[in-house]
Amino acid sequence: MDRTELGKMKVLSTVTVERTDDFYKVVDQLNRTLKDKGLTFGFALDQEDEQKITLTIYEV
Repeated sequence: MDRTELGKMKVLSTVTVERTDDFYKVVDQLNRTLKDKGLTFGFALDQEDEQKITLTIYEV
């Protein structure tokens, strides 16, 4: 994704949950399933607690 696409993305929601090793599979499936609906999902380790993951939902 290039910078022009990032500029068009709007954050709809964020949530922080406990970290699991398979969380990326959930995000991957959400992206594959809802891409045509204009939604993109991303996740990152929480900056304050690496045992938590922050999920972000974007509207493209």
